[in-house]
Amino acid sequence: MNEIIFFGSNLKPKLIKNKPEKITKPIQFQFENENENENENENEKQIKQIFSSYFGTIFLFKNGKAIEYLDEEDSKQNLQKIQIKENIQKVTVGLGNEAILTKEGNVFAKGIYINPKNSDGFINISSLIEDTNDRIIEDIVSGWDSIYLLTSNRNAYGIGLNYFGQLGFDSETLNKTKKRILMMKNVSKIFSGNSSKSVFLLNSNQELFVSGDNYHGQLGLGESRRKETKIQKLTKIQNIPKGKIIDIKCGYKHSIMLIEDENENQNPKRKLYSCGKYKFNGLGKDGDIYEFTEIKSSLFENNDILDFSVGHYHTLILTSNSKLFSFGGNYYGQLGNGDTNNQSIPIQIELPKLRFNENISNYHISCGEFNSFLYYSPSFSNLEEDLIKLFRRKEFCDISFKTENGEIIEAHKLILKYRLNQNQNQNQIEKLQEIISKKSIKESNQIFEMIYSNKIINPKLYSEIKEIINLNEKIEETIKRIYLNENENEKDFIIERKEKQYKFPKLILIMRSELYRGMFLSVTEDKSNKVKDYSELSNKSFQIFEYWIYSNQIKNEIEITQEIIEEIKIGIDYFQLNETNPNLFDLLINKFNNQN
Repeated sequence: MNEIIFFGSNLKPKLIKNKPEKITKPIQFQFENENENENENENEKQIKQIFSSYFGTIFLFKNGKAIEYLDEEDSKQNLQKIQIKENIQKVTVGLGNEAILTKEGNVFAKGIYINPKNSDGFINISSLIEDTNDRIIEDIVSGWDSIYLLTSNRNAYGIGLNYFGQLGFDSETLNKTKKRILMMKNVSKIFSGNSSKSVFLLNSNQELFVSGDNYHGQLGLGESRRKETKIQKLTKIQNIPKGKIIDIKCGYKHSIMLIEDENENQNPKRKLYSCGKYKFNGLGKDGDIYEFTEIKSSLFENNDILDFSVGHYHTLILTSNSKLFSFGGNYYGQLGNGDTNNQSIPIQIELPKLRFNENISNYHISCGEFNSFLYYSPSFSNLEEDLIKLFRRKEFCDISFKTENGEIIEAHKLILKYRLNQNQNQNQIEKLQEIISKKSIKESNQIFEMIYSNKIINPKLYSEIKEIINLNEKIEETIKRIYLNENENEKDFIIERKEKQYKFPKLILIMRSELYRGMFLSVTEDKSNKVKDYSELSNKSFQIFEYWIYSNQIKNEIEITQEIIEEIKIGIDYFQLNETNPNLFDLLINKFNNQN
């Protein structure tokens, strides 16, 4: 199941034996112990994340275990398992630190500024927060020599070196700290980079605050702040590109921002913006750039940006048409174009044939300091994510709303029927129409995203709609209610089984297929919406199939047998459900192996 493409520095650590120190073209990477654990199923050995720095490269697997390639003279000591007893959820590295977030919400870290007495030993830094009610960590981010933590209470903490003010405080007052310092409250995301001495904090109102190294304008504060090489307290960026901030990744002298343009339509386009050192920011201009400026390229302007990553001096971009692009510093061949010449604008990388090319959205990229990885890691979406994807598909909408400027935004009557509170005294859809008529297209999109999920992405807007939206019910429960109650819908998809017909609302089946081509496309030629291929399916197998569609899960009380797996596999192939997330077949195999 694993596929890893590698290029760039093959020195410190040496990842591939018998290869040069500079690998300038993408090649396949395999672990030295690829076949060490034959008893583990393929899903358990699946790569989840790759993080690389000057001192080591960490591979995190979906089973919660991790291995690390270290910078060791003795090649036998080069590859080591990370000895953390808890289940690892995320790893992150900087040039001077490593941090591990566990499923239990603890953070283990090491580094010269984290544990000076033993910089190679992991210590639990979760207990350093004085407020005992604020010790559940949801996310971790590494800078060069600092680590940032986001708690479940949406508070951001920093630990490590503060020479440039990257912890949000004056460096003369606070040079470094082994304690976690509360940087800011009401934080939704933290951004930095393994080579960065800066930090970006995004709050729930999409306001962006920065501090740290600004020598080349990499904080995006504008021309007026260009002479301030150190920003030693958190400062709000005034000129942020329009749209929703999806991600920010920082190099040593440049920063890249991914924006989703919410003002275009229900299928917003993702765009990349850059600032910082002119040699590495991808804009192809002389002189450093002090404001986030769009990276425009004919190479990928008509394709969606799936992923991007930033190293010390270089950047990689993965697009929906299975193309990989790069720009920036290239001393070690980390751009993958066959030479070591720097590139000031994006260029396309010639890739070897990918094993899972048809599922390009399941590939991810990761830049180390001077190397690059492209790896296959299937995502396992939840029902909320599937429902949001459905909202963005215009062709399945059957009700429209007008914004204050007359723009049209579309939705689904069936979903609104169950996501809005039922009130006999007032038509809730009419009330929603009234609210949308006074909002911009951006605000309207945010309202519908809250309706189609359980996320309060805009507290101010939520306060206006909370009386009509049913946010207390989980999406899984909403989908089950639709299934139980919508049994006379002419749009149902019917499966005939012996003496009984099972009806599935088409809209939900569409939602459950990642490429929106699920069971409803496999109806018989007479367009009757009836399928009899499951008529002989065992009751147990059908119960598994039915429960999975509406819950993303396998029933705990059902024992999985080899016969069930083979039986359902035939149905999955027939109904073209191989690309749904999570994949039913993968879940069955995983449960079967755990049973045995």
